[in-house]
Amino acid sequence: MLRNLSIWVLLLCLGNAAWSQTGTVRGIVKSDEDGNGVPFAKVVILGAEKFANTDVDGLFSIPKVPVGTYTIRVTAAQFTEYKAEVSIASGKITDLTIELSKGKNLDVVEVFADDKEKKVDPRTSVIKITKKDILRVPVTGGVSDIAGYFQTVPGVVSTGDQGGQVYVRGGTPIQNKILLDGMTIYNPFHSIGFFSVFETDLIRTADIYTGGFNAKYGGRISSIMDITYRDGNAKRFAGSVGLSPFTSNVLLEGPISKKNNISFVLSGKASILEQTSKLFYPYINRDSLDTNDDGIYDKDTSYGLPFNFWDLYGKITVKGEGANKFSVFGFAFNDRVNYQAVSDLSWKSFGGGTNFIMVPMNSELFMKGRLNFSSYDISLEEENLEPRTSGIFGGEMAFDFTYYLPRKTRLDYGFGFSYFRTEFRTFNEVNRIIEQNDNTIEAGAYVSYRHVSKSKKLILEPSVRVQAYSSVGQVTLEPRFAGKYNFNEIFRVKVAGGYYTQNFTSTTSDKDVVNLFYGFITAPSNIPDDFTLQSGEEMNIKNGLQKAWHGVAGFEVDISKRLKMNVEGYYKFFNQLTNVNRNKIFEDNADNSEIDDVFKKDFIVENGTAWGGDIVFTYKGKKLYIWTAYSLGKVVRWDGFQEYAPVFDRRHNINLIATYTFGKNDSWEVTSRWNLGTGLPFKQTVGVYEEPVIQNIDDDYIAGNADELTFIYDEGNNGRLPTYHRLDLNVKKTIEFENKKYLKLEIIAGVTNIYSRKNIFYVNRLTNEKVYQLPVMPSLAVNFKF
Repeated sequence: MLRNLSIWVLLLCLGNAAWSQTGTVRGIVKSDEDGNGVPFAKVVILGAEKFANTDVDGLFSIPKVPVGTYTIRVTAAQFTEYKAEVSIASGKITDLTIELSKGKNLDVVEVFADDKEKKVDPRTSVIKITKKDILRVPVTGGVSDIAGYFQTVPGVVSTGDQGGQVYVRGGTPIQNKILLDGMTIYNPFHSIGFFSVFETDLIRTADIYTGGFNAKYGGRISSIMDITYRDGNAKRFAGSVGLSPFTSNVLLEGPISKKNNISFVLSGKASILEQTSKLFYPYINRDSLDTNDDGIYDKDTSYGLPFNFWDLYGKITVKGEGANKFSVFGFAFNDRVNYQAVSDLSWKSFGGGTNFIMVPMNSELFMKGRLNFSSYDISLEEENLEPRTSGIFGGEMAFDFTYYLPRKTRLDYGFGFSYFRTEFRTFNEVNRIIEQNDNTIEAGAYVSYRHVSKSKKLILEPSVRVQAYSSVGQVTLEPRFAGKYNFNEIFRVKVAGGYYTQNFTSTTSDKDVVNLFYGFITAPSNIPDDFTLQSGEEMNIKNGLQKAWHGVAGFEVDISKRLKMNVEGYYKFFNQLTNVNRNKIFEDNADNSEIDDVFKKDFIVENGTAWGGDIVFTYKGKKLYIWTAYSLGKVVRWDGFQEYAPVFDRRHNINLIATYTFGKNDSWEVTSRWNLGTGLPFKQTVGVYEEPVIQNIDDDYIAGNADELTFIYDEGNNGRLPTYHRLDLNVKKTIEFENKKYLKLEIIAGVTNIYSRKNIFYVNRLTNEKVYQLPVMPSLAVNFKF
């Protein structure tokens, strides 16, 4: 027995000795031009068969590297290759700060650097984009914006250029979470659908999850857009100034203290469309009465495009040794629009906070934290109606931890706390007031483990989230899963899914064709006690949380080194949704206790499904880039009485994007986009009458007609608008100046809706007047960088 024990002790000692004969290489990869971290750079330790890709902040970690001296090689798109010698000590962590120089590298670096990462990352139902991807999409006014790119994402449906909302694989805007450096942005898109509140030049990365997302993200049941901004230039003073018929913008950045590694960035943009459209586009939102005898539009009486907005953002960053960093930021966004003969809509948002990255010495751990607040208020004023208002204030404190393990395996976990205050006041179709004001606290925690097999063929990523909602007194357990199997070097299959909940409900109805008023409330308590399922069974309603299950499956094929194909199918079951009660005609009080809940509650409960699939082809050549996507989708809702198609149920959607560069140093670039979407559903008018006004039993109903007409609507959204399609084109010329390394002038000429397709925005039910989306709009923009 003693002999056996001695053998086990000896084996244990040998195992520990072997384990200790390795070390860890970690650090940050930066640009030597501005000091910002370089995301998605590939770090390889030659001779050790070890590699890693940097994250969005440029951080990397390679554990269990055998003791010895190696050459480390770093490659990234638009940077020259970096090589240096690195020594690995037993049981030690070697910290590196690597600076890459801007310059042309081999084309294969940009095209294929992502291939290795795709084989060890499930990447199901997610698109990872950079600033360069956004610039490939032509946009109105020649000003690139992530709003334009977002509308090309497979499974995304936009209801229009003017006031249109964005829906993702069956989810409504309230069910999509938009994050900026971890902070929630409650309304990221301006009233004119081409522009967001984000500054394209500051976007480092953006991850768009259209379903099946990891447990790191909570509080939404449909999709996530996670945007990260870069820091200000820590090396030199720089900036840009831009002008187009739509907007003017400025960006300034530079070091506050080079010695202490402190930098700043400040950006601002404002619309000038209301003023310029009267001069350049007098034919928009006009009819024949606005022309003279020769058919020429009268510019002096032009209404123009009534869109006004401005955005401000600022950040100060202090960088310590290695990867440690601390940032303070703030923002203010404002939007106002007067829809002709419809309404006056305005909203404003402001907020701020801090972010930090901490890499403890002699620890394999990376820690990121944030503390922030965000406020959003919206109001809608319509003729002869009381104004509708809504507001939300949210504050958050959260921490995320990452522990890197061998073979690209990793452990992520984190926790956070949030406080929300919501205010809401509106009226339904029968002029009954709906009002709700709440304060609530949420807490969440998650654990995610990514396992990569030794052969690197199988990747498993189980995760779980625990979410606590104080307003409804419930704690939810939300399991998630993602996985991938690499059959060979060119073919991979993948799956993802999970359970999701959220506490917020929209103040709009999914049955409205044009949703102008977009507000927030917490899970409503004034809801029915029971819900009748489509099967006829009764389901008891415990609270107003919204809940959903996701399932996504697909495959990837590398047809060639430059041509890729991605196919995905999805199914979302929204097992509990809440919606504004359009049928409320009684107050919910003791006098009406015998009346059915459907006629007195502020909100109703629904459920529904969304299913579909996408096919995406991507070609990346030296000069030619082609991206094409086809999406099939179907969305249905059940409100307890009938099944209906919500207004974003688009059956077919096609996007084609092409970019071509030519000329000396590729100084010319042509980008184009063609989009086709089949018609969206709407509720048809089936009759019109004058409702008699009868207040007493002896009133004459024949003579007591109302002064205004009342419409009789179809039961569901059984009508379909015409098919939407549009072609946009941009041509950009970049002029560089000799002996001025950083001085550039960009001139962008573009045409929106080249063949002036008349795409319906809405139809005035009273006058039957058709209001169209934007017609053909040429533009010329300039952008000066220094």
